[in-house]
Amino acid sequence: MKNIRWLAVIAAMILVVPVLAEARVGGGTSKGSRGSHTDQAPPPTQTAPSSKPVERSTTPPQSAQKPSTAAPTAGAAQSGGFMSRNPFLSGLMGGMLGAGLIGMMFGGGFAGGLAGGAGFLGLLLQVVLIGGIAYLAVRLFRSWSAARAQPAASPAYAYAGASKVTDAPMARSVAALPGGSASSSPLAITAEDYGSFESLLTDIQTAYSKGDLAGLRGLATPEMLGYFSEELSSDASHGVENKVEAVKLEQGDLSEAWSEAGFDYATVAMRFSMIDVTRNVADGRIVEGSDRDRVEATEIWTFLRSRGGKWILSAIQQT
Repeated sequence: MKNIRWLAVIAAMILVVPVLAEARVGGGTSKGSRGSHTDQAPPPTQTAPSSKPVERSTTPPQSAQKPSTAAPTAGAAQSGGFMSRNPFLSGLMGGMLGAGLIGMMFGGGFAGGLAGGAGFLGLLLQVVLIGGIAYLAVRLFRSWSAARAQPAASPAYAYAGASKVTDAPMARSVAALPGGSASSSPLAITAEDYGSFESLLTDIQTAYSKGDLAGLRGLATPEMLGYFSEELSSDASHGVENKVEAVKLEQGDLSEAWSEAGFDYATVAMRFSMIDVTRNVADGRIVEGSDRDRVEATEIWTFLRSRGGKWILSAIQQT
């Protein structure tokens, strides 16, 4: 009987542990889409010096979307020898040598009035001199062309991702940040935008705790809504429910912001505290967390909006 009881305890732990790992909105994993930045690490900030890569996303990696079409650089090494890279000189030397051989066969020598080996050596010397001069001319011309084609060095961007933390929970940096993709452009974030991010943090946690998928539909992308639905369904299947209450943003700052393909994106690092408790639905027993003690979490949220629209959640990354 004692062994049977231990087996029952172990089985219960196996059923509960996966659920506990999925507590809180986002499930403790990194998921969602950040446009062309999905497979890039967000720039570090004071709130989140590092982040985990996106584990689940409907956006394919950039390497799979577009094959590399990079053109060779001006100074790149070219295959083949000197003659293959300079067909004009090879043709000239071949013609001169061919003419000399024909002249020698008919008794005229390589240089008309010169005879035998002396004419041959003289011609070779002329060919070497002409070839050397032509080679130097080609090298000088290529160096001059490469110098004209090379763009002027652009000034390096100073890092603006981690603004100095002030008394406000969210650092209010309004500077535009450099985008990380050729298809994107920098975006300036305003104080009103930061207010929207903070409200979304609270509203999404509240709707998730209520299992309100209809409410989440207006707060997150369809992709994130699908992930939330999976997590809530897993909780229901295991007979538990996760409640996150009294959410408070403790610190936050901007990692990057950009525009692309008609959408604006903003990635924000946030450290927040909350009451996070998971209960057994049948008897209300707490299986994880506390209904009195606050806990903290640090996550990186990416928000998206259509031009002129409101911000919604598009990705969550763990630190």
